[in-house]
Amino acid sequence: MGLKWISAAEGKEFAAYVKEFSDKTRSLGPFSPEQYTLELAACERALDSPRLRWLMGMEIQLTEKENVFHEKIEKARYTELLQKAGVSEYEKALIWESLKDGPLSVREIALKTGLPVHCVSSRMGELERLHQAELGQYQGHVPLFANSAVTMT
Repeated sequence: MGLKWISAAEGKEFAAYVKEFSDKTRSLGPFSPEQYTLELAACERALDSPRLRWLMGMEIQLTEKENVFHEKIEKARYTELLQKAGVSEYEKALIWESLKDGPLSVREIALKTGLPVHCVSSRMGELERLHQAELGQYQGHVPLFANSAVTMT
């Protein structure tokens, strides 16, 4: 179950999707947001990313019309691209949010986020290129990173 684009003219489809979504969330039981502060902040940051906002806004143009090269993207391929972009943006946001409390090593970020070390290392490179994170100091021979909104001490 994922995000679905439904037109205002598709009332029955909308109602069916809302029911399916409600049944699914009800079956999961109560939700305690306090247990998922980091993850929820990362979701919010990822959903606000220019990359995801652009992709979501271009779905119809890319799948039903054409891109600047006069090509259409198959719906399945678009969905795959959107899924990969969503994962990437969430992982970067999770790392960025984990650095709010201060500088951390790649291994510490991995432990805090649950992401594999190689993933953190790769995403950290992306965050540095986007000027959203930076290498600020060393603890012995271990580099410590901070998000760009946090002042290094």
